[in-house]
Amino acid sequence: MRKGEKVYFVSDAHLGIPDYCSSLKREKHLADWLDSIRKDAKAIYLLGDIFDFWFEYSMVVPKGFVRLFGKIAQVTDEGIPVYFFAGNHDMWVADYFVTHLGMTILREPVDVILSGKKFHIGHGDGLGPGDKGYKIIKKIFSCRLCQRLFAFIHPGIGMRLALFLSRRSRLANRGLDEQFLGMEKEWLIQYCLGVLQKRPVDFFVFGHRHLPMNMEIAPGVRYVNTGDWVKEFSFAVFDGEKLELKWFHGHDPERIMT
Repeated sequence: MRKGEKVYFVSDAHLGIPDYCSSLKREKHLADWLDSIRKDAKAIYLLGDIFDFWFEYSMVVPKGFVRLFGKIAQVTDEGIPVYFFAGNHDMWVADYFVTHLGMTILREPVDVILSGKKFHIGHGDGLGPGDKGYKIIKKIFSCRLCQRLFAFIHPGIGMRLALFLSRRSRLANRGLDEQFLGMEKEWLIQYCLGVLQKRPVDFFVFGHRHLPMNMEIAPGVRYVNTGDWVKEFSFAVFDGEKLELKWFHGHDPERIMT
């Protein structure tokens, strides 16, 4: 990385819920953020669940999100790489993001070296111990046959059904994504500790948890969770030396875990 260049990480905007007006407000905020970082961005990582539901039919994509898409296209046209990790809510991305928006789609955590620092980056769903029920569901949803069967459902019905189930899932969660559960119960942290047993990593960066965290989990090793763009409007930025959590437009980082 050249002096002054930075790498940005953001996740979990869940655009599309709970209603059009509030989703549009968050979308504009995210587009403003992308515009604000264009001047020094070396790369941008969208760490999944940017949309609360996404499914690409062969000739149809969900309507809306034009402000965000336009800004992403502008960023990639300027030569800034944008990496999109498929999250548990938008895992059914296909070639639209690649062909029309110039993004690179990633479906599993990746190892990346930035300015000599070793990063392990991903969305974070289904990693580590526990949550066996979701892991089974993810295998079903990731199945090509299941995707083809869902494609037979009319888009209007399919989208409404998916968004309804998403809301039910969030209600069942009962706010657990807003609480730090402790090192031993934070499955992503346990996953990271497992990775460290196999190879050295300097920084782990994930989304999914909705809780901004910047923690040392081993000597010289930091785990950063980017939080969300539903309540927090937080993101992570790497300047070539340090990785920090920040909040866009002055949001108060009172809940940061250190």
